[in-house]
Amino acid sequence: MRLLVTGATGLLGRQLLRSAEHDVVPAYHSERVPGGVQLDVRRRDQVRDVIRSVRPDGIIHTAYRQDDWATTAIGAVNVALAADGARLVFVSSDAVFGPRKTAYHEHERPCPITPYGAAKAAAETAISAIKPGAVIARTSIIVGSDGRSEEEQRVRRLTAGEPGAFYTGNIRCPIHVADLASALLELLMSDVNGITHVAGPEALSRLELGQLIAIRDGLNPEALPSIPGEPSEIQLDSRQTQAVLTTRIRPASEFLTA
Repeated sequence: MRLLVTGATGLLGRQLLRSAEHDVVPAYHSERVPGGVQLDVRRRDQVRDVIRSVRPDGIIHTAYRQDDWATTAIGAVNVALAADGARLVFVSSDAVFGPRKTAYHEHERPCPITPYGAAKAAAETAISAIKPGAVIARTSIIVGSDGRSEEEQRVRRLTAGEPGAFYTGNIRCPIHVADLASALLELLMSDVNGITHVAGPEALSRLELGQLIAIRDGLNPEALPSIPGEPSEIQLDSRQTQAVLTTRIRPASEFLTA
């Protein structure tokens, strides 16, 4: 299979390049990747030309920017429109939902409360209409092992005394980047389509996650400042998707202490 990965310089994109047992073509925006193609997903003509040139059998679309509707929403639409016969896996987010105490299931409608969540929800809706056979994979906080993830970098900054704090009221379902990449590649090769949830099976507050990272990295978890913050609990119930995967999605308390 010839696979095009957008957002190839991001945490997830880099992991996909390492994990994929395919002929992979990385697509990047500004940071050049050897053997890759430059791609601005906001430009429909460029997206069309790149996909026609690469002629992928599959596309995993990870490119986004939290503060840019054009990249996150319109970019995803441009990829779906140009995908033609290619199998498409779109990486979405738990941000398509608003806070509540119970976990969200795949069949539930988006109810975003942030511009980023609204952009992801708009992309989901458009892709479902343009390419009904696509996979839409909602995920949560992504954590790595090499210090590149946002959460790991934040732990280092705050334990070093930089301003800021972790919120105890912000609860998510963290996932290891290697587990996520493996699951996405498996979904790519499956006959699954539509909405899937690919998040960790364990809900943790930002503080609890930060403390686990600190302990793993030999830092003092007590040095992490915390405040309650605005209550924001968003959990994805991923059991339905996990049941069709051979990839085991590990809880954060396992992959951060292994």
